[in-house]
Amino acid sequence: MAISLYDLCVPSYLQVLDSVGQVMQKGEQYAQDNGVDLGDIVETRLREDMLPFHFQVVSVMHHSRGAIEGAEAGLFTPPPSLELDYAGLQALVGEAATALRARSPDEVNALEGKSMLFRAGDFELPFSAENFITSFSLPNFYFHATTTYAILRMAGVPLGKMDYLGQLRAG
Repeated sequence: MAISLYDLCVPSYLQVLDSVGQVMQKGEQYAQDNGVDLGDIVETRLREDMLPFHFQVVSVMHHSRGAIEGAEAGLFTPPPSLELDYAGLQALVGEAATALRARSPDEVNALEGKSMLFRAGDFELPFSAENFITSFSLPNFYFHATTTYAILRMAGVPLGKMDYLGQLRAG
């Protein structure tokens, strides 16, 4: 049985988007219970040379919902600069999941073989939609989701591996 482009990405995007939403809820509750300013979390970095929490969350959206939209448009660029508060970031994650749930397998599978371009300033890198999603978007998606989790964990939010994994698709 062949696996489709939809099967390669959308269920995984949704699993992790939902888990990011849940770890962010736990982060919100932790902050309320412990007098932590959510604004501080939004600006937290794992290291000085890494981008902050808000960039990580925006990138989770951008490398899921935005990846599909980029493949459709034939162009993907770095994520937009969105200065959102914690609640705005939570809403962004929920909106990305809702948008992906609205996608049909046929709609996503129709992107197979489509040429597209990644552009960052003067740098351009050509891809097919499926190579872009599997070799660029998904790795970036997991990196930024993991970094989101790690920043919350570093901030003291009691999270475990199962929080990151979310709802497994066993069976």
